[in-house]
Amino acid sequence: MFDRVRARFGRSEEPALDREPSVGLFVDGPNVFRDEFDVDLNDLRDAARDLGRVGIIRIYLDEHATPGLIQAAEARGFEVIITSGDVDVKLAVDATALCSENTIDRLAIASRDTDFKPALEYAGSVGVETIAIAPGEHGRSDALQNAADDAITLDN
Repeated sequence: MFDRVRARFGRSEEPALDREPSVGLFVDGPNVFRDEFDVDLNDLRDAARDLGRVGIIRIYLDEHATPGLIQAAEARGFEVIITSGDVDVKLAVDATALCSENTIDRLAIASRDTDFKPALEYAGSVGVETIAIAPGEHGRSDALQNAADDAITLDN
């Protein structure tokens, strides 16, 4: 499943000190795109780009996502994953699979949901640097921040 991504990154077992780290950004849409946070897709994309060479940039949405959000995400280069219910399991499984495949150097999860703490902990245990991205000061999860190597809070 991740063969195309691995081929794109050309990641070997030995880390190259002279190359930019590869980044996978996973966005928990229902928890990030709430009226009280006013998160901009461009800000999320820019935050990922600041972390390194972005190869995976996904937004996970449920069946209630508006066509406007889906269209806007796709227009900004996000791969949109629609699930028939809670997005947490799909996002966590995909993120941990990507980490176990040795495909990325950095995993960034944008959410305010502590359910992703085990995914960040697993990524760290296999040598992937982890970043928790909060949708705003009010939406920051202390558990996610403490589980990650680094944390970013988007400005409202």
